[in-house]
Amino acid sequence: MNTDDINLAYKIRHALNENLDALPASTTDRLAAARALALSRKKPEAPRQSQPAKRPLFDVKALFTGPALARMAVAAPMLALVIGMGGVYQYEQQQRLAAMAEIDAAVLADELPLTAYLDHGFNAYMESQQRQQ
Repeated sequence: MNTDDINLAYKIRHALNENLDALPASTTDRLAAARALALSRKKPEAPRQSQPAKRPLFDVKALFTGPALARMAVAAPMLALVIGMGGVYQYEQQQRLAAMAEIDAAVLADELPLTAYLDHGFNAYMESQQRQQ
């Protein structure tokens, strides 16, 4: 509450207290009973803590509720995407290495003279063979 609200509450209390003596006894008895009932239903005041409550370093309950759960809901699919892309990259690298090894094995097993590998036509032939596979 700001200061204006508090001042208004004091003025209302003062105006009500001015006419308190003019109220009939039955009304003051009912007001006293209502006040006693209200006070009995009032929640007990919590003791003031002199030190802030200590929170654990890693709170498991907080991890699965609120904003942490929302962050995990975004991070989990992104992590799965990154892992999947890494797996596809590794698979493609393995396939490329296997194709190169197969070509190297075919070249080494072939009975061509070494000068054939220096021919530009032979290089074009090898590239066309690699594209066909």
